[in-house]
Amino acid sequence: MNLVLRTTSSPASITAALRSAVGSIDKDLPVEGLQTQAQEVDDYLGGRRSLAETLGFFGALALLLAAIGLYGTMSYGVGRRTREIGIRLALGAQRTDMLWMVLREASLQVVAGIAVGAVIALVAARLIASVLFDVGVTDPVTLAAAIVVMTATALAASYLPARRATRVDPAVSLRYE
Repeated sequence: MNLVLRTTSSPASITAALRSAVGSIDKDLPVEGLQTQAQEVDDYLGGRRSLAETLGFFGALALLLAAIGLYGTMSYGVGRRTREIGIRLALGAQRTDMLWMVLREASLQVVAGIAVGAVIALVAARLIASVLFDVGVTDPVTLAAAIVVMTATALAASYLPARRATRVDPAVSLRYE
């Protein structure tokens, strides 16, 4: 049996009065497990909250690994194209053109990844629908937020290699290899 009380004073201050009131009605009725509504809600949501925190941690770790992977891919690509970039600069290409060329290449990878990832996310959402709390399985705001975060992360990860491409000295790159 549960008894719910509403009080303006602190719950700890009415514990003794509650025990004596229940004892006056039935001395054999135990009064135990007194807790506030906030504690009750925390107990109820505790497992879901820890699952959400764990999933959030692994999501952040996946985002970090994706950023590192894209940075490595773009850095490798810029390194392999050092000579080409040097020739383009020697022939009069602007450094901003080289920056946008590398960022455009990264954007193509990001768009492909987002397209594949969105399809996988929509399929996987059905599998985890039972642990989603107040979020629909195809919530457009959540999906849009994920796309924005991934795009911003990808552009930040590819900006350093793109910036390095703008600093290529044409004379040095032509002597390279």
